[in-house]
Amino acid sequence: MAYSWFKAFHLVGIVVWFAGLFYLVRLFIYHVEANEEPEPARTILKKQYQVMEQRLYSIITTPGMLVTVAMAIGLLTTEPQVLKEPWLHVKLLFVVLLIGYHHYCKRLMKQLAEDQCAWGSQQLRALNEAPTVMLVVIVLLAVFKNNLPTDITAWGIVGLVIAMAATIQLYAKKRRRDKEAALSQQS
Repeated sequence: MAYSWFKAFHLVGIVVWFAGLFYLVRLFIYHVEANEEPEPARTILKKQYQVMEQRLYSIITTPGMLVTVAMAIGLLTTEPQVLKEPWLHVKLLFVVLLIGYHHYCKRLMKQLAEDQCAWGSQQLRALNEAPTVMLVVIVLLAVFKNNLPTDITAWGIVGLVIAMAATIQLYAKKRRRDKEAALSQQS
């Protein structure tokens, strides 16, 4: 029975953590793009994004990460033999990378607050794809374990994920060009 409780709250933690990570970097993008706005809008927007980023990180994202990790430890205590499985070692590697990403977001948040962030909105959009890739890998490992499919269907799904990421990037590029064109027409 403990296993089911740990698993249920592990999944809840994952959903909360990833929701926070996805939205946090989106706020970073808006924060950086606020620099293009005239005063006083620039200052007002940057202050608002800073508050939103801090609250999201502290109240949603970090607790989601802590619940995820705590429940994972609970799961491992109920089934310690799974620690010998190679798929879990790879999954844990990606979880460690994800935790590193989480803390790197905190660093970017501090840089944005101090107007020291060197990242542009396009770079942040690309950075925002990292947790998606990690989520896909982690879920596939959790579901398929040591039997991760490598057939044409699996590669098709990988291709779809890559195509989705490329489409998002192309759309962002188009929006940026349209905005630049509109600004040049106003001049």
